[in-house]
Amino acid sequence: MKYILVTGGVISGIGKGIIASSVGTILKSCGLRVTAIKIDPYINIDAGTFSPYEHGEVFVLDDGGEVDLDLGNYERFLDIRLTKDNNLTTGKIYQSVINKERRGDYLGKTVQVVPHITDAIQEWVMRQARVPVDDDGVEPQICVIELGGTVGDIESMPFIEAFRQFQFKVKRENFCNIHVSLVPQPSATGEQKTKPTQNSVRELRGLGLSPDLIMCRCSTPLENSVKEKISMFCHVEPEQVICVADVSSIYRVPLLLEDQGVVGYFCQRLDLPIETRPRKMLTKWKEMSDRSDRLLEQCSIALVGKYTKFTDSYASVIKALEHSALAINHKLEIKYIDSADLEPNTLTEEPVKYHEAWQKLCSADGILVPGGFGVRGTEGKIQAINWARKQKKPFLGVCLGMQLAVCEFARNMLGWEDANSTEFDPESKHPVVIDMPEHNPGQMGGTMRLGKRRTIFKTTNSILSKRPNFESENCLNLILFRGTYAVLIQNIVLKRLV
Repeated sequence: MKYILVTGGVISGIGKGIIASSVGTILKSCGLRVTAIKIDPYINIDAGTFSPYEHGEVFVLDDGGEVDLDLGNYERFLDIRLTKDNNLTTGKIYQSVINKERRGDYLGKTVQVVPHITDAIQEWVMRQARVPVDDDGVEPQICVIELGGTVGDIESMPFIEAFRQFQFKVKRENFCNIHVSLVPQPSATGEQKTKPTQNSVRELRGLGLSPDLIMCRCSTPLENSVKEKISMFCHVEPEQVICVADVSSIYRVPLLLEDQGVVGYFCQRLDLPIETRPRKMLTKWKEMSDRSDRLLEQCSIALVGKYTKFTDSYASVIKALEHSALAINHKLEIKYIDSADLEPNTLTEEPVKYHEAWQKLCSADGILVPGGFGVRGTEGKIQAINWARKQKKPFLGVCLGMQLAVCEFARNMLGWEDANSTEFDPESKHPVVIDMPEHNPGQMGGTMRLGKRRTIFKTTNSILSKRPNFESENCLNLILFRGTYAVLIQNIVLKRLV
């Protein structure tokens, strides 16, 4: 087993997830079996209780695990299926160690960060790296591990120490470190600055890890003099300094890395059994990226949500829309609409916002209402759904969006004026959406029916069962909650626009 650790410096949100996914992609294109692990150094057990404004979307896996959105990138880029154990948090590690201590597994020893926490981290990584991620059930050959946050954060110190030890446990030829850093370019001078990267690498070295590749995030391609300067002060060869400049699409990043000889470096550094035949997978990747840049026809989708100020809150929905638009050769424009702005009380308080929101909605080719929690903005979503139904606009409701579509239909077509979800109105005379049996008001996290589940439809006269290729084993919950909605959205929404 080979391990590639991706760390970050200078700032968070620098693009480690895309780079980790891209590294996995180019290695998979060489015929290698790749898996991925995301480490988040927060104390939460999982991402299920996060505000979307805190960390963006909560990505839901087949097994119902609520995890960091970067696992969505891994699944999309690598075409693999991960489990909740592929997302490792400080909370999970401490919980497992404390459970062992309570059982007496440590035989009266003083339980400490070193060695008990660090050993638990290493054991978790080694165990999960060997779990098959493809249908063939074969063990992966390479594990790409992304460590969240930035080097120097107090929260990530136990993980850095764990990997400092880990590199000696698995031997040098089986472990390498990619460090992702920012090379800012102040507009006042236009000069690319290397000092943040130097300081970040110095910090990493001081903690016992030496980067094998330094991937520099920058707005424009790195100048040769800047590369040489980073090489000199960070103790690496110039070939080990990789430029990851801003590109037109994130799907160009694997091509960018491959063009700079990253595969050849890994082949030599990790002694990989890489096939020498042309990499057909990357050829298709390039064709897709080129086609994306040449699109001329445009379609617009109104995304009516509650967390539209932060686009990462709907990362998978947006990716699915982009993939769907690309499949029918259309350039996608997403019109973000805060659902609260569509409500009548906004007309009184902030009329400009109200009219702008409705103008966006009315000018869109299709409407998508995604998930969310809490009563805020739900009436605005219902207003959008009502308008879409009356105007016969292509519409898709996902999760809460689907539930509110049921409420809207019951109110306006069946005459049940107070029809609602028990989440918002427990006293409703017409509770058309009710709590699942798993719901526990006293317990946060893991209280929803999520992931890939078998759903059996007992009736044969429903509209859904009459759709072509419908099977009773089709997973309705998968349709409503999974991270990748591409095929569904393409068939139901975008295909009707051409």
